[in-house]
Amino acid sequence: MRTRTLPAAWSLTAILALALPAVVHNPYYLQVIVGGYVTAIAVYGLNVILGYAGQLSLGHAAFFGIGAYTVALLETRAGLSFWPALAAGCALSVAIGYLVGAISLRTRGHYFAIFTAAVGVMIGVVFTNDQQLTNGNIGIVNIPPPAPIGPISFESPVAKYYLVLAALAFAIWIVARVRYSLLGRTLLALASNEDLAASVGIDVMRAKRLAFMLATFLAGLAGGMFAIFVGFLGPDSSGLDVSFDMLLYLIVGGAGTIAGPLVGTLGIVVLTQWLQGFEHYKLLVFGPLLIVLVRFFPAGIAGGFARLRWRRTATP
Repeated sequence: MRTRTLPAAWSLTAILALALPAVVHNPYYLQVIVGGYVTAIAVYGLNVILGYAGQLSLGHAAFFGIGAYTVALLETRAGLSFWPALAAGCALSVAIGYLVGAISLRTRGHYFAIFTAAVGVMIGVVFTNDQQLTNGNIGIVNIPPPAPIGPISFESPVAKYYLVLAALAFAIWIVARVRYSLLGRTLLALASNEDLAASVGIDVMRAKRLAFMLATFLAGLAGGMFAIFVGFLGPDSSGLDVSFDMLLYLIVGGAGTIAGPLVGTLGIVVLTQWLQGFEHYKLLVFGPLLIVLVRFFPAGIAGGFARLRWRRTATP
């Protein structure tokens, strides 16, 4: 059942995503969806470190900001084109992630969460107060779109849509490959019982460090896409509240699942936009929905459907 149902669902999702610009003609709606795609890339990174390795990182948005600011600064000040700037942004996010992980991953549980939150706040302070490098609260404006590749230009909203969609597909592919690899099984073993995994010879620090670096890579990739998609950048795009939003998207969608980050991010982003006209009643809608989610889908939306599908296939 799994080998037939899941590829069919993903194929249908891909077809709908590719055809969406032909159906959605309103540029604002298309912009909202692309923004959801960008955030989903970062949430997939959070899924690796939390959903697979079981480590709660509250500084994830800081690495999103590192990727975004690196691309913005290299394009606007160094005159570098987008593609090498994006590679540099991802590399810098991973390098700083390695340094942060080398220290923070020696802690566990709440201590790791607090440490990463503190790192996120410190990086956010740099973005906010460094007037020479990041322009402080003013931010960076007029970030140019990617340079054309042959006849393909990325200046139109539809072209940017497909570019971000390709990056999202790349992120999903990476996370899926890791999930069913030896590294993925190792991370799940660490999340289940770290001491037991260490006792059977698993290099715990190496596995957690790889997971953290992969998470920061995807956050940096999302940040670079965000910079060219929006065209301007400010420190509010990488604050601690953004990390909590990403965590909410992951939990609602289903941590540890392949579809969870995409389902949770797009679901909440679209619902939030739909409720903009009911600002005073937004909590009256979100409250009951969260209660229903916790009651009937404690593993998230994708996790809940996966359990239902497993029960149906397991029942003779």
